[in-house]
Amino acid sequence: MSTGDLPAVARRRVRIAVREARERKGLTQADVAEAMEWSASKIMRIESGEVTISPNDLRPLLAYLGIQDRVRVEELIQDAKASRRRQEWWDEPRFREYLTPAMRQLIQYEVQAHVVKYFYMTLIPGRLQTPAYAEALLRSYGDWLEGHERDIRLEARVRRRKELMARKDRPDLELLLDESVLRRKIGGGQVMGEQLRDLAQLADQQRVRVRVVPFELQTAPPPLLGSFEVLYLGSDEDAVMYYESALVDEIIEDKADIKRHLESFSRLWETGLDEASSVRLIQDCAERALAPGDNRIPG
Repeated sequence: MSTGDLPAVARRRVRIAVREARERKGLTQADVAEAMEWSASKIMRIESGEVTISPNDLRPLLAYLGIQDRVRVEELIQDAKASRRRQEWWDEPRFREYLTPAMRQLIQYEVQAHVVKYFYMTLIPGRLQTPAYAEALLRSYGDWLEGHERDIRLEARVRRRKELMARKDRPDLELLLDESVLRRKIGGGQVMGEQLRDLAQLADQQRVRVRVVPFELQTAPPPLLGSFEVLYLGSDEDAVMYYESALVDEIIEDKADIKRHLESFSRLWETGLDEASSVRLIQDCAERALAPGDNRIPG
């Protein structure tokens, strides 16, 4: 365990280790609960990540599940301690109230990830939004968001962006956007144009690759694909996916599900515009949005 690991990342390692060890032994969650004299809901919530497990509970559980290597046991004990350790800004009451559990997990994974792949069909990813674009977008939700909630969500997006830009070990970013993202003038021409200029500048940096799926492409994204981010936390096998739809967001860890989304990502990446052409299109859309007479706010 790295001393820089955040609670969600450490907790994830513990619960995956517990679940995989249980499955190797052919045990059900009910079997484990009975053996440990726990309620069935306790092991279920530990494996799902809803709660942490104390080191005192973890040691006998690992022994029962057959994890006996002293180094491995100590690593997991340290992870259990880390998962209960420190409070960060997203743990503050106002963020816990207005950010979804999946979003608060995503923020922690963003800090740890060394590679992030984005696919968005309608909007700029939240972490890459300029403050003006993010504010205009949140305001466009109208009565769906109360003013206080909107302010808290905006603050979270601005913080996420600042943390990304300030990182010396910035992750590799691969951003795949449908062309509609560039054409939808969130906040009007001025706000959208500045957002697209910012995106073009980001694409010009090292370790950032951006491609656009153009309208004229003969194939379309699968209808149920939705917008998603895949974050690599260690090896290529150690990845999580943040999936977002109109009504829900969630963190997905199922390897088969992540693989299917990555296969779709790869197909669209290869058939879309190359990076140079994508940046030119982004720049062209920015200049068109900023052109005189195109700066009105729809409404």
